[in-house]
Amino acid sequence: MEQLLPNAVFWFIPVLLSLTVHEWAHAATAHALGDDTAARLGRMTLNPIPHMDVLGTVVFPILQLAGTGMVMFAWAKPVPVNPVNFNRGVTMRRGNVLVSAAGPASNIVIALGAAIGLGLFHRFEIALEPAYFLLSSLFGLNIALAVFNMLPIPPLDGSHVLRGMLPTRSALAYERIFPYAPILLLGVLFFGRGLIAWPMGVIQGWMWNITALVAG
Repeated sequence: MEQLLPNAVFWFIPVLLSLTVHEWAHAATAHALGDDTAARLGRMTLNPIPHMDVLGTVVFPILQLAGTGMVMFAWAKPVPVNPVNFNRGVTMRRGNVLVSAAGPASNIVIALGAAIGLGLFHRFEIALEPAYFLLSSLFGLNIALAVFNMLPIPPLDGSHVLRGMLPTRSALAYERIFPYAPILLLGVLFFGRGLIAWPMGVIQGWMWNITALVAG
């Protein structure tokens, strides 16, 4: 327990940064497509406070720290989106896919930036332990967030992407599992880590190759 508080402090920054950018990406993409709902509600911001969810941003990460010493899953308040407001040239289905995919895509961008940063640390032999820890945390956390959020389980982003890409009849059939979303999500959180272990490993391998390339 003595290490829990220092770990929580060190992990709070990458968790907050990653979730804030994720939700901002949703809001900014929706705004670019013509929907200003999130902007009007103060959600198109890099200020983390409007995005924070007590359970997903604070409690659940602390429980993970207590159990494993690291954070791999967390969430913030969902950004409100009204597809009716999308520009005329963007269908609601296509717009929903783009907005939903923007969050996980932002996590991949953060992980890529962290991979490059770690490579630079090794290349120039920078001895700055707190910054190295921050980059390492951002690296692992954002890959996990991207993969987790792209699972086709409601209400995760992947479910909206899949529904928007399916033919209408198939999408309607897929929506039949939506009422069971809480059970499915809890099942993945507690028993389905294998579902994300393989894709996480693949993406981490690609990212480490970038780190090694930058490190020279």
